[in-house]
Amino acid sequence: MAAWGRRRLGPGSSGGSARERVSLSATDCYIVHEIYNGENAQDQFEYELEQALEAQYKYIVIEPTRIGDETARWITVGNCLHKTTVLAGTACLFTPLALPLDYSHYISLPAGVLSLACCTLYGISWQFDPCCKYQVEYDAYKLSRLPLHTLTSSTPVVLVRKDDLHRKRLHNTIALAALVYCVKKIYELYAV
Repeated sequence: MAAWGRRRLGPGSSGGSARERVSLSATDCYIVHEIYNGENAQDQFEYELEQALEAQYKYIVIEPTRIGDETARWITVGNCLHKTTVLAGTACLFTPLALPLDYSHYISLPAGVLSLACCTLYGISWQFDPCCKYQVEYDAYKLSRLPLHTLTSSTPVVLVRKDDLHRKRLHNTIALAALVYCVKKIYELYAV
């Protein structure tokens, strides 16, 4: 089984597409090569990755397995927090429409608190990290366009830069609406 967050890519495994390979410019793709030069090779790999993230390359290929896996997990946790924020906030807002009002707060309030907690954690830990602008790429056609044939590793992690402005607006808006609903509902429950 392939490691979590990675896709096995060997020579000739470009996804079976008969389309020709399109070359990318040097500003589109950066490769963090797995070349061990001394004791601080891991630190060098991390530094290269940070520089590539800050330079905002369209694609970043990470050859070192440990750093690639850590980065893929970090992105997966951020995606999970985002989705939990949206789903829990939506549940908070739509539960009162589906259940009787006497019982809806037993589901909507915990869902609203979960949405707020995930949104806050995302905002503190992920929002300003340059890694949150990237997603792990699994599309075989897009991967076939990259110079993966030059790598020594058969299991690189490929990151692609994505615009996350709308995604952040969505989850912040839903979390804010859930906050307003929770404050209003708590006031109604305890003020009466």
